[in-house]
Amino acid sequence: MPAVPRYAPFTPASSRASKAARGSSAKRDTKCELVLRRAVWARGLRYRVDLSGLPGRPDLVFTKARVVVFCDGDFWHGKNFEQRIARLEDGHNAPYWVAKITRNVERDLSNTGRLEREGWRVLRFWESDILKDIDRIADEIVGAVRGASATPSG
Repeated sequence: MPAVPRYAPFTPASSRASKAARGSSAKRDTKCELVLRRAVWARGLRYRVDLSGLPGRPDLVFTKARVVVFCDGDFWHGKNFEQRIARLEDGHNAPYWVAKITRNVERDLSNTGRLEREGWRVLRFWESDILKDIDRIADEIVGAVRGASATPSG
């Protein structure tokens, strides 16, 4: 199990900035999640939301098919990681933000590995990709769920 991140050596953002960041970072029911849920529901799939007990708290869970879906925010989960880190290193409070985003990426990889070892198929999509091409992503999820449901377990 990875160590709990410690941000003690880093200077936190101002209380106002921290509050703004927390407020703008919804844990569930984000725009991309809602759009994706509607598209998947319209295609006839039913799912669980915010199911506790699974590593990483997947955004959509298809229990019978053992498929989980994550809608990863571009900033918080490190889309274009190398470029993002380079930009963060030039910004205010760089060590704090670089450590935070790096830890999020590491945790995502760890959670994906744990889920896969437990027999789950893990699908991860970037927020911007969901909003840009919802039909393609919803169809990919349908294919994964229906494909898994058609496979005999044994």
